[in-house]
Amino acid sequence: MKCPFCGHADDRVLDTRVQKDGSIRRRRECLECKARFSTVETIMLAFPFIIKKDGRREPYSKEKILKGLQAACQKRPVGLAQIDAVVERISAWVVNRGESEISSRLIGKKVMAELKQLDDVAYIRFASVYRTFKDVQEFVETLEDAELLDFVDANNPQLSLTAMNFVENEKKPNNETDSKTTSPRTRTPNPLSN
Repeated sequence: MKCPFCGHADDRVLDTRVQKDGSIRRRRECLECKARFSTVETIMLAFPFIIKKDGRREPYSKEKILKGLQAACQKRPVGLAQIDAVVERISAWVVNRGESEISSRLIGKKVMAELKQLDDVAYIRFASVYRTFKDVQEFVETLEDAELLDFVDANNPQLSLTAMNFVENEKKPNNETDSKTTSPRTRTPNPLSN
């Protein structure tokens, strides 16, 4: 490790601490100029390549997972620390699989399972963007996907949509119109004004 102040290659370690994220922080002192500086050591993990829906392959990116989670959790009572923890759990899960390639569909299901435990609305947001649905029924079936059970912890409460009733709108005859929907809203003048 070269000193950032004088460029000398020799230093001594004064203090070593393990951080919460597993990295190691070391406080060092240069043997030449006596300047002190800190370094952080992290383990370099080999992430697999992601196989996209169209067959392309791209490197795994924590940043893409983080952006997707942040978009799903926008304006929800979910802290950044919780989102970061989910990203780390997903990344650890990907690495622990030990595969050189993994499909984006499988990662998407893992993200949905994590969101299902974290926040119901964020889960629905992510699922609605991640998948393309033909109708409401297909959307409900996807949200109750039994395959997600492989990814979730049984101790945490889950969102259930089976009790929800979706009613189709009844069509009115052509001669019957609703004045609220056909006429534009206008402001009525104040009868007390001069």
